[in-house]
Amino acid sequence: MPIELLTQKKGPKISKYIYGQFSEHLGHGIYGGIYVGKDSDIPNVNGLRSDVVNALKKIHVPVLRWPGGLFADTYHWKDGIGPKAGRKKIVNTNWGDVTEDNSFGTHEYFELLRQLGADAYINANIGSGTVQEMAEWVEYMTMAGESPMANLRRQNGRQDPWKLKFFGIGNESWGGGGNMRPEYYSDVYRQYQTFLPQYDKEHPIYKVACGPNEDDYNWTDTVMKYAGKYLDGLSLHYYTLPTGIWHQGEKGDATDFPEEQWWSTIAHAKHMDELITKHSTIMDRYDPDHHVDLIVDEWGTWYNVTKGTNPGFLQQQNTIRDAMVASIILNIFHRHADRVHMANIAQMINVLQSMILTKGDQMIKTPTYYVFDMYQKHMDAELVEGVGNVPEHVTYTASQKNGQLTISITNYDLTTKQAVDFTAADAYQRIEAATILTADKMDAHNTFADPNIVHEAPFKGATLTNGKLHLKLPPKSVVTITLKY
Repeated sequence: MPIELLTQKKGPKISKYIYGQFSEHLGHGIYGGIYVGKDSDIPNVNGLRSDVVNALKKIHVPVLRWPGGLFADTYHWKDGIGPKAGRKKIVNTNWGDVTEDNSFGTHEYFELLRQLGADAYINANIGSGTVQEMAEWVEYMTMAGESPMANLRRQNGRQDPWKLKFFGIGNESWGGGGNMRPEYYSDVYRQYQTFLPQYDKEHPIYKVACGPNEDDYNWTDTVMKYAGKYLDGLSLHYYTLPTGIWHQGEKGDATDFPEEQWWSTIAHAKHMDELITKHSTIMDRYDPDHHVDLIVDEWGTWYNVTKGTNPGFLQQQNTIRDAMVASIILNIFHRHADRVHMANIAQMINVLQSMILTKGDQMIKTPTYYVFDMYQKHMDAELVEGVGNVPEHVTYTASQKNGQLTISITNYDLTTKQAVDFTAADAYQRIEAATILTADKMDAHNTFADPNIVHEAPFKGATLTNGKLHLKLPPKSVVTITLKY
């Protein structure tokens, strides 16, 4: 029986912010990956490498979380402003104990957003910082009139304030961000948000509280109970590991992995649905009208680091398996679009499940990048519910916007082709576009020597007849089909 897509039934909007990115001062995530400085031989605009920016612009990055992560709770923003020669050098104690010169700071971050056309999501330092430090940073960024921090911003070359869309108060406060109890964190959050200035009354800053790690349901319950009325979003962190073991050397490798780890990785990715369901159920008790969103601001695969690299840099390869994980989890976010408003994959460049890898002046796009590219038409579209049996090892999502119906389907079976049929409104008469991402090997990946081993291609295995869409899906494949009136 075909899967019937209920195009006449109104569904929730799939927020574009679900496709958000995360870039921390970690390894080569910033320096060398995004920022090379104006004097670099690598082509750049204001120090930001042009090849990376141009690639990211093509997937329309909607929001970028910065500066961390764990780094946020050791970051003091005044170290990263003013003439670069006078900026304070710091030691990144969280990630490799390397010294950085703070040449990428607030101004450079907002310049990156300008070039990308993305919104800001900044994490405050509540671990080693102060309420005053946070308030002055927001004043520096957003105050339009006369004030000490606004005038300091002008002295540093920026006349007008920036737009600050999202602001996180605390990161992993249950762990490296302070090892706090949820009751204590709730009070800290309430204090900090009290002194968060809102200079733009028409566009108030959206406040994100530190939410749970994975299945810590008590954290969600406690924070919603004591601080729920003071926040706009509650974060959730969950990483997909093949083994489920966090010790270095036991997470599983990004390439040359056994078949059993293909399946365990898929199973752990699918666990995201249970986590969102259970945390949402708790949130519903305190917020039945869904005024508070769930923000999954760290997610993605986490493997053993690439051999020979600094273990504190979290560099790993990105294979067709990662594409499967990305599509599975994005589909889950879509199904929970009534509660999940934003997500930020970790991380954008050179770290964990990244969009892009760089090496000197070279750049390659990962299989995960192509999934984000293929899913663009779901951004801010209306979710379309489906009714019918889904074949084993297949996951899909559908949405409609501007007279188009977009369906993304994944066959994560290693060897078996899958035939999938959909029915939709008769108004959808033709296939507007069809693309596929697939590979022969389960650890196929792009390299600097061969950057196009895994890439998007036109998909020829689709037919549309009298409102019935028939697809023949190869194994290890992600397909996106767009139908038009």
